[in-house]
Amino acid sequence: MACSTITGTDVRNKLGEDLGVIKDLMIHTYSGKIDYAVLSFGGFLGVGDKYFAIPWNSFAVDREKEVFTLDVTKERLKTAPGFDKDNWPDSASPYFTTVNQFYEKNVVV
Repeated sequence: MACSTITGTDVRNKLGEDLGVIKDLMIHTYSGKIDYAVLSFGGFLGVGDKYFAIPWNSFAVDREKEVFTLDVTKERLKTAPGFDKDNWPDSASPYFTTVNQFYEKNVVV
């Protein structure tokens, strides 16, 4: 898949609930692999939305519906560690340790 087809793609959970849109991808500079997808969730027309770095391996692709799926409830996502869209975390930030721990303990839908 081309990156341009991934950004802007809707994300839903297994219940079909809208979880947001993929805004960007974070690439590991040494391996060249995708580490995280940045998900925009909440807000209205881009105002008040929160960004979440979600481990890339947490996503599945629903080819039929052309969306990504994330095995997390909407309520659980609201408690996920996020960041402001104008203040991205540094790659050495403890934020990413918190993110990885959160998704390891993911509540399955």
